[in-house]
Amino acid sequence: MRVIVSEPISEQGLEILRREASVDVFLDLSAEDLASRLPGYDALLVRSQTKVTASLIAAGTDLKVIGRAGVGVDNIDVEAASERGIIVVNAPEGNIIAAAEHTMAMMAALARNIPAAHASLCNAKWQRNSFIGVELYKKTLGIVGLGQVGSEVAKRAKGFDMRVIAFDPYVSTTRAEKLGVRLATLDEIWRESDFITFHVPKTKETAYMVGARELGLMKEGVRLVNCARGGIIDEAALCEAITSGKVGGAALDVFESEPPGACPLLKLDQVVGTPHLGGSTYEAQVNVAVEVAEQILAALKGLPLTAAVNAPSIPSEALAVLAPYITLAEHMGSFFVQAMDGGIHTVEISCLGEIASYPVTPLTNSFLKGLFKIMLGNGINAVNAPVLARQRGIRISETKSASARDFANLVSVRVDTDQGTRTIAGTLFGTQEPRIVQLDGYRMDISPAPYMLVSEHIDKPGIIGKVGTILGTHRVNIAGMQVGRKSIGGEAVMVLQVDHDLEAPVLRAVEEVDGIIGARVVRL
Repeated sequence: MRVIVSEPISEQGLEILRREASVDVFLDLSAEDLASRLPGYDALLVRSQTKVTASLIAAGTDLKVIGRAGVGVDNIDVEAASERGIIVVNAPEGNIIAAAEHTMAMMAALARNIPAAHASLCNAKWQRNSFIGVELYKKTLGIVGLGQVGSEVAKRAKGFDMRVIAFDPYVSTTRAEKLGVRLATLDEIWRESDFITFHVPKTKETAYMVGARELGLMKEGVRLVNCARGGIIDEAALCEAITSGKVGGAALDVFESEPPGACPLLKLDQVVGTPHLGGSTYEAQVNVAVEVAEQILAALKGLPLTAAVNAPSIPSEALAVLAPYITLAEHMGSFFVQAMDGGIHTVEISCLGEIASYPVTPLTNSFLKGLFKIMLGNGINAVNAPVLARQRGIRISETKSASARDFANLVSVRVDTDQGTRTIAGTLFGTQEPRIVQLDGYRMDISPAPYMLVSEHIDKPGIIGKVGTILGTHRVNIAGMQVGRKSIGGEAVMVLQVDHDLEAPVLRAVEEVDGIIGARVVRL
């Protein structure tokens, strides 16, 4: 086994690799030089500076693994790696504490004006009255994203006797209560918090999640901390809010563009900035190096992985049977999380019928993958999804039965949430066509599609026609429709497959139809 390392990595990680592989370290290579050296190497180990592009991956004709000593894989073309059958692994847990501690350090520095006071003192000034700060004690901290880092921040904030509220739609109340945190809506976070800290990935949903509207809802003098990803906060809107006095200050470790260059925010005295140092501690660098080294060796030896970024391989003897069910399970997970509400407590996967003779876990992991990729964006796979479930306190169980009653095979999922117990079940038509055949007891026949409108309504004449008219008026073509009901005149569920995404005004118009209980768009 041969490993090439293109950036400085802690020696402890290199020692682990050298026990079982030949390791070459080449620093400061140009992309062309690195590409020319890649053939013959089984693994490439990088940090954040090396751009592992599709062309670089193509040059690595013998590559089996790409390792990232850190969490984010923005610098790696994961799709290109997956297409070539290359496993991408990272080190998601190595810098959790470092990131949480940096968040608290930034919060304290912001509250007490430490950087500005230090600069003043270095200029031979003694201006004690110019740098009066605020205490963290008894202040309300709003945490957006109660994952691993957010949870560690919550624990530390409780040590300061802060009141902690958090927004995370995928964390159960039980999990939050164990942390001493009250779950809140985003608008409650904006309105109630004295400090707000962000711990979410940058996705379509979180990009610019804080703009002029959100800043306008916040308390006068609120202070923001972002050690997650640049682009979550609209920097221009934040700059204006600080200049106007609405926002008391901001502590930023990440920026929309990195390095940020002549960023107007960094010219404000109320802003504390650091150059993406959240994971930059000696301990974290050792941790991520050791973690990624162990993952690289495991991947090269075909052992189970705990930190793969793309989908792992599946034994060939099971793949032929399970592959279409794995796809079905992923569709079910993505459908479920978009169509149903509530923080998740438990997930129970049941394999019924002939497939019960095969392992359930690949289907479980695929369902979780579909669930979490909607929550957290790209980078979720069948290996790290169950890890994320455990981290969020979600209990997973699996059952089998040789009998599937009305179907030769059935994949059934029961999910306990804050809003009650929800169920979804699916099967295959023929040998390859996935179908969702049950939603909360409603019998359906849903062919998963890229865009679907899911609505709950009262079963009475005219509703389906009105919805169809709205879609037609907005030039939205309906490709298919399924309606399920339990009794005449009771509640019913309608699923429409449509040819393209629905804009917000279209969805609002559907929701306003008399008899519609709720509507949402599901994207697969």
